[in-house]
Amino acid sequence: MTTTILNDPATAALSRARRLKAATYAVHDTLDQRIMAAEPFRDRDRYGRFLQMQYRFHRDVDALYRHPALDAVLPDLAGRRRLDAIAKDLDDLALPIPDDGEAPAFESGPIDLPTAFGWLYVAEGSNLGAAFLYKAAAALGLDASHGARHLAGHPDGRAQHWREFTSALDTLDLSEEEDARVIAGARAAFSRVHALAGATLD
Repeated sequence: MTTTILNDPATAALSRARRLKAATYAVHDTLDQRIMAAEPFRDRDRYGRFLQMQYRFHRDVDALYRHPALDAVLPDLAGRRRLDAIAKDLDDLALPIPDDGEAPAFESGPIDLPTAFGWLYVAEGSNLGAAFLYKAAAALGLDASHGARHLAGHPDGRAQHWREFTSALDTLDLSEEEDARVIAGARAAFSRVHALAGATLD
């Protein structure tokens, strides 16, 4: 599947970010449907479960936002972190920080840059799509100062922040095999969130 995407003339001319979107469309769409079917914004109890899912995923990727190799190629990397904001959102709802004893997907040691960018594509893309979720949280009486900090847009705007990320992704000098690892990383991240949704939202 990955090789087909990379070698397809219809997608070969696209930017790396657009090829990645095409390659992950199915798993992304399945995840979106899975989460929305759980109605995470129906009430504060279900939203709390959503926050716990978010915390676990952002704990997985938090080390990437502190990694010097990624910091060298991605603007305002540290400023993109959302783990602390999610922790504050949990505290606002008097919910504990999830402590399942599971190690994060990434630690502070060496990383594979293409794989890391695949995971960051999922994390950063979720922020772009959070405008709808932020409005849904507002219906529960939550906002950027209480309970929905991590869903609030960046001061520069969600679209601008996303364009900066995709520009960095598109300008990476990667081989075809490394491009495949970006796709594999993104698919793994989507699959991880899907597993977390099953563990927390049901």
